[in-house]
Amino acid sequence: MEKQNIDWGNLGFAYVPTTYRYVSNYKDGKWDDGALITDPNVTINECAGVLQYCQQVFEGLKAYTTKDGDIVTFRPYMNAERMIDGAARLEMPSFPKERFLDAVDQVVRANADFVPPYGSGATLYLRPYIFASGPVIGVKPSKEYQFRLFVTPVGPYFKGGAKPITICVSEFDRSAPAGTGHIKAGLNYAMSLHAHEYALTHGFDENMFLDPATHTFVEETGGANFLFITKDGKVVTPKSDSILPSITRRSLVEVAEKYLGLTVEHRPVRFDELEDFAECGLCGTAAVISPVGRVVAKDKVITFPAGMEEMGPITKKLYDTLTGIQQGLIEAPEGWIRKIDC
Repeated sequence: MEKQNIDWGNLGFAYVPTTYRYVSNYKDGKWDDGALITDPNVTINECAGVLQYCQQVFEGLKAYTTKDGDIVTFRPYMNAERMIDGAARLEMPSFPKERFLDAVDQVVRANADFVPPYGSGATLYLRPYIFASGPVIGVKPSKEYQFRLFVTPVGPYFKGGAKPITICVSEFDRSAPAGTGHIKAGLNYAMSLHAHEYALTHGFDENMFLDPATHTFVEETGGANFLFITKDGKVVTPKSDSILPSITRRSLVEVAEKYLGLTVEHRPVRFDELEDFAECGLCGTAAVISPVGRVVAKDKVITFPAGMEEMGPITKKLYDTLTGIQQGLIEAPEGWIRKIDC
């Protein structure tokens, strides 16, 4: 299939409209059959639950072109399962797992000409979401919902690609209650926007949230999980009930243990430990794994020498192995890669 005339190598992480998206509506206790449509606009009632009480949940995943020219998605069933968990927490109907996977296949297949070519450095980002479309004025769940899935070709999440990024420790609190990290609904991300914009306006790439109770433990940024490397080569990931259970982080943990033979520790990480780590990275669907060069907390500056000029050696091995699996260069664990028949 002939690709769209896009400068793939210079794409940023921004919305580029594509031809098709998938829509299914929930009414009278059931989802309709759903369909691909071409209209990118959403029309809802002024009193829709999503507008009044932010009743909405979304996911993010990517489609890739492999070295053999196949178009694949990476562990989409985990996104389907996480969306089901999030919907349940927000008193929303779950979109069935098999229907989620079928919608992913349909939309990627229909927009195959927007899937960036192998080696371009770009990917096709997928955004599935469910929102309360029915009117509701009292504080209660809506009775009507809409599931939508659109795609957009994207480049690196952080400007500069693999260039190390700088982070400031957030002075703002999301006040995310324990156990809600798996939701990452509109409200949770909205609560991180102020801190993120503060970081950008003060010359940083991202912000670091500490735990809301004591402000002593590292949690995550507004849009990615942390991953640290000790001086003796162990991989450490922060543990907290309010952190998003990142599919990328969990995949990197498996890569570290099974492909690279590294020891992994998933535990609470005190902020004052950061000076003892050799490398630091941010990981997520959008970020993949991006190296952190320094973290600034008021007058305190923490640097990670192994990643100040380029990605640290172990972070680089993790990145190369994970992207190698996604691009068909390295054999994937069973079930990690879902091929789209185009």
